[in-house]
Amino acid sequence: MSEGSGAPHNVAAVARPFFIDTDTASDDAVALVIALQHPDIDVTGIGVVAGNVPLDIGVQNALYVAELCGATDVPVYAGEAEPLVVPLETGQYVHGQDGMGDIGLPLTGRTPAAGHAVDALLEISHRHPGELELVTLGPLTNIARALERDPSLPERLARVVVMGAVADHIGNQNPVAEFNMWVDPHAVDVVLRSGLPLEFVGWDISRTYAVMTPDDAARLRAIGTPTAHMCVDIQRVLSEFCATQTKLEGFDLPDPIAMAYAIDPAVATSTRRLHCAVETDSTLTRGMVVMDLLGFTGHEPNALVVTSADRSRFLAMLHAAVSA
Repeated sequence: MSEGSGAPHNVAAVARPFFIDTDTASDDAVALVIALQHPDIDVTGIGVVAGNVPLDIGVQNALYVAELCGATDVPVYAGEAEPLVVPLETGQYVHGQDGMGDIGLPLTGRTPAAGHAVDALLEISHRHPGELELVTLGPLTNIARALERDPSLPERLARVVVMGAVADHIGNQNPVAEFNMWVDPHAVDVVLRSGLPLEFVGWDISRTYAVMTPDDAARLRAIGTPTAHMCVDIQRVLSEFCATQTKLEGFDLPDPIAMAYAIDPAVATSTRRLHCAVETDSTLTRGMVVMDLLGFTGHEPNALVVTSADRSRFLAMLHAAVSA
């Protein structure tokens, strides 16, 4: 598969239709750049959900990134503002109050598309039955609501790539849970029981294969385009969090490596089919996606889980995207 030459997002005659669901903050923004700049991908719509930031901020951030990429024809839809059951707790302490590093970007005043993200996903799935690929970068609230509205949705989706969970059960929100799954565990439960063709790219993949050291970040920024500058500069608050909390040697990019895999599955160097279930009740392990690595439960696998990745292939895709 081509890794992109910087052509506009809708150039390819047989571009693959993607719908992206995001809680747009600093790593989501980079993932959107990768998709919007890739010549093989037709981003049919972007749905926004509350998570990293409140819904209205996430909508404005997605609109800003689309505009920066020259993709103002891609509709951005506001979705769910609260998780299904638990109250919303954002990740602004990780990404900044504006979700984009608090570096002073002009992130207000843009107008999203009319309609709700859930309705948009369902409508677009009918427009591209059996072909639409869904990529989720945030909590799964919008997807759970879509399944409640139309349980036949899994029949029309070719793939659902989820940035979430951790295959090694080492979390970034509590000791065993990844943030997206923790924010709305009840939505994760709906999704895991739905029959959707799920593929998980967890935070373990990000912290192992997608950490940008200061030298990596400098090389990326030196490409010199507005998108290259943005993709590095908006990680300011995240970089501090990674240094002090997750103990990484730079900022990591979970959503971008998930998007890279969604576009090019060869980014994954190993995968496993596993049965996954989520903890919704425990205060200690809320949001933990329990992966039955040894088959103890006897349940059939309900997800493909990426267990290792090609860092160089990911970085090549990222550099190609910001070189446009």
